[in-house]
Amino acid sequence: MSRLPLLLLSILVLVSLPFEVISQNVNAEKTILLNLKQQLGNPSSIQSWKNSSSSPCEWPDVYCVEGTVAGLELGNKNITRTIPASVCDLKNLTYLNLNWNYIPGGFPRVLYSCTRLEKLDLSQNYFVGPIPDDIDRLSSLRYLYLQGNNFTGNIPPQIGNLTELRTLFLHQNQFNGTFPKEIGRLSNLEEMALAYIDFVPSSIPVEFGQLKKLRLLWMKLANLIGEIPESLSNLSSLVHLDLAGNDLEGKIPGGLFLLKNLTNLYLFKNKLSGEIPQTVETLSLVEIDLAMNQLNGSIPEDFGKLKKLQLLNLFENHLSGEVSASIGLLPELRTIKVFTNNLSGFLPPKLGLYSTLEEFDVSTSQFSGQLPENLCAGGVLQGVVASENKLSGQVPQSLGNCSSLRTVRLYSNNFSGEIPAGIWTAFNMTYLMLSDNSFSGGLPSKLAWNLSRCELNNNRFSGPIPHGVSSWVNLVVFEASNNWFSGEIPVEITSMPHLSNLLLDGNQFSGLLPSKILSWKSLTSLNLSGNGLSGQIPKEIGSLPDLLYLDLSQNHFSGEIPPEFGQLKLIFLNLSSNNLSGKIPDQFNNLAYDNSFLKNSKLCAVNPILNLPDCYSKLHDSKTLFSKILSLILVLTVTILFVTIIVTLFMVRDCQRRKQKRDLALWKLTSFQRLDFTEANILANLTENNLIGSGGSGKVYRIAINRAGDFVAVKRIWNNEEMDDKLGKEFSAEVQILGTIRHANIVKLLCCISSEKSKLLVYEYMENHSLDEWLHGRKRSSSIGESSVHHPVLDWPTRLQIAIGAAQGLCYMHHDCSTPIVHRDVKSSNILLDSEFKPRIADFGLAKMLAKQGDAHTMSSVAGSFGYIAPDDEHTSLAEWAWRRFGQGKPIFDSLDREIKESCFLQEMTTVFDLGLICTHTLPTTRPSMKDVLEILRRCSPANNGEKKTASEFDISPLLGDVTCLSSNRRGNR
Repeated sequence: MSRLPLLLLSILVLVSLPFEVISQNVNAEKTILLNLKQQLGNPSSIQSWKNSSSSPCEWPDVYCVEGTVAGLELGNKNITRTIPASVCDLKNLTYLNLNWNYIPGGFPRVLYSCTRLEKLDLSQNYFVGPIPDDIDRLSSLRYLYLQGNNFTGNIPPQIGNLTELRTLFLHQNQFNGTFPKEIGRLSNLEEMALAYIDFVPSSIPVEFGQLKKLRLLWMKLANLIGEIPESLSNLSSLVHLDLAGNDLEGKIPGGLFLLKNLTNLYLFKNKLSGEIPQTVETLSLVEIDLAMNQLNGSIPEDFGKLKKLQLLNLFENHLSGEVSASIGLLPELRTIKVFTNNLSGFLPPKLGLYSTLEEFDVSTSQFSGQLPENLCAGGVLQGVVASENKLSGQVPQSLGNCSSLRTVRLYSNNFSGEIPAGIWTAFNMTYLMLSDNSFSGGLPSKLAWNLSRCELNNNRFSGPIPHGVSSWVNLVVFEASNNWFSGEIPVEITSMPHLSNLLLDGNQFSGLLPSKILSWKSLTSLNLSGNGLSGQIPKEIGSLPDLLYLDLSQNHFSGEIPPEFGQLKLIFLNLSSNNLSGKIPDQFNNLAYDNSFLKNSKLCAVNPILNLPDCYSKLHDSKTLFSKILSLILVLTVTILFVTIIVTLFMVRDCQRRKQKRDLALWKLTSFQRLDFTEANILANLTENNLIGSGGSGKVYRIAINRAGDFVAVKRIWNNEEMDDKLGKEFSAEVQILGTIRHANIVKLLCCISSEKSKLLVYEYMENHSLDEWLHGRKRSSSIGESSVHHPVLDWPTRLQIAIGAAQGLCYMHHDCSTPIVHRDVKSSNILLDSEFKPRIADFGLAKMLAKQGDAHTMSSVAGSFGYIAPDDEHTSLAEWAWRRFGQGKPIFDSLDREIKESCFLQEMTTVFDLGLICTHTLPTTRPSMKDVLEILRRCSPANNGEKKTASEFDISPLLGDVTCLSSNRRGNR
């Protein structure tokens, strides 16, 4: 009995001991987490982590197992600092998520101390540099997510030592080396993503076929070459295979279509050849995309066994033979696209009857017979695209009840009969393209509200254009050439504000043209030739602002050509074969219109250049014979005296005009945007009066393109004889880059116009010219005694917003383009300002696309202008001047523009000055990326989150890195 109290005491101690240990762990982990919060810069998103009595297991984003911290969920927390080593003081940490932040620096090797870490997610951050060779020290890792960063170099072979790895996501990085075959040793790997990476051209290692547990293999756009190894047929667990967008060649391994678990197979846009494997046992396939290859042979009959198949894309190959009728029986088929092949025979007659078909495109092949009757049986068909085949018969009546249709493209076939009424009015119909068939019937008075393109050329449509066509209001293109339409052209057809092309030539229209034009403000092409129209040509046509092509030939028009036609900027005009009379407008009396007025015997011109009579020659008919003789003598006398001069002048003039005509024909226009002007508008206005600037690579002109006062800027790259190699490369670089990128802070290239001796780049016009003019225009003009327009001083907030806009453009070029672009000549004269002072980066003549230079970190030569020259020091660049003043410890206040010195902006100016210093550091590795620069500038701006930052917030900004030290040193020197 005496031992009972001792026994009870022992039990109490044993029971209470775990609680004491847990209490100690809780306090220790709380301290670790609070330190971690501070080291991460106290992000506002985790301010709820506080030193309270509660357990950290109750804090948001902290996950515990058996009372101890096992996971941190810190994704999308606006973290901008490097990962501190203290995170590994959490000894039981198995899960760490830091995705979608702004974490800079190299791969965080401090995490090697997290010995139990199983899941690491660092995706979508600013990590740079290589993945370290000793990454296998994270030996417990099962899930590794590093996608969406800026890692470079090779993927190290040591990654193959992470034998517990289940998921490896490395896609969307900047790796420019290779990937290792040692990945094949990861026997537990289930998911691997190496897509959207510009590796050096590499083949798929045979060793990848050892990954027996692999379910996902995603290597799209990874610069793969060679053949698909047969060993991939051993991936028995494979569900999703995507090798699209590479340069793979050879045959498709037959074993891929024997994988029982495969659901998605994407091999499109490669150079694969040979036949598609005919034996198909992958009965779980949901999507097959083999488009844009060089495959031949027939479509496998076994595809008709794939009862789960939803998508079948085989377009742009060399396939032949017929499409099996069994494919039309597939119950889940949503999309079938087999266009641009050599397929023939009948289409599967029951296609669409047993599935809810959405997309159907069999164009540009050799199909014959009729369209399947039940394409829209499921009621969700978006388009019927069967153009350029040998199809015949009538369009199925069932398509008239298909309200989901958006496009019907049946042109260039042998269809006949009338179009089902419901097709004209299908609610979502946008494109109706029926040209080059034998369709008949009339036009409806009502069209689909959204129909923008209606093409009916070369058919047998007949009857009038209905009156009251108010529902045609959204048409952009209406082409009905070479049909049997008749009657008058109603005035309602002129009420379409978006109409750009109206082609009604080759019909039987008669009567007068409408004398009133209600709304043709967008019309660029009007062709009414080959009809029976009569009366006078309405003068209102001469007021159409954008008209470029006008053909009224082969009609019965009479009277004079309206003088208003002289206002038009026509590229093509044809009024031939009418009954027109009187004087042609003077603007057309040149060789550009030498075929515009044929077979109008009563037309004339004043001092004609064209083959037309002189309008004033008939005034002499009433003269007496004596006067005629006297005039003849005088004319002969004058002729004798001046015959040589006159002949010479005519020869010179004729030679010049012929040369001008030849030169105009040699110009080629390549557009990158929708244009409301022509090359003729541009070429005719390249005069000294329109010259606004010149530089090392050419001259710049400001040219009006319409009467509304809109302008474009034209950069002419030209020398006396031929383009030299340097200028030619600058032109090519600018066209290649600006023709493909779109950003609000990058100048918009509208088109290029080129000939053998001259090349023109046409841009949007920036009303406020360059930043250089606003910063230095007055100082420069006063120093050399010039008179110029004195711009008001740009205040600091405007300058800061210009800097942010320019940084946004550069950040897009460096980080968001599929191929990074380096400008190499950024300076104030290449920053253009629109009417609201929003900046555009311009002049890409020296820019480089890094992926085409071999090494993304080096340049073979220095490019651009010598460093931006400081206002007061003519023998040094601005960067050297700023660094020298910094080294001398001079206050920044003395370096600021005297015209904008305001104490309320001093902290912002100081931060931007510091940023400029670190951006021009002599060591490239210490310079921040443009993402970092943009982030700093945005934080500096009062417009950021509607509040102004304090000085302390600038000083602790981690992205400034060394700049913080610079600022501290400066404060110590003051």
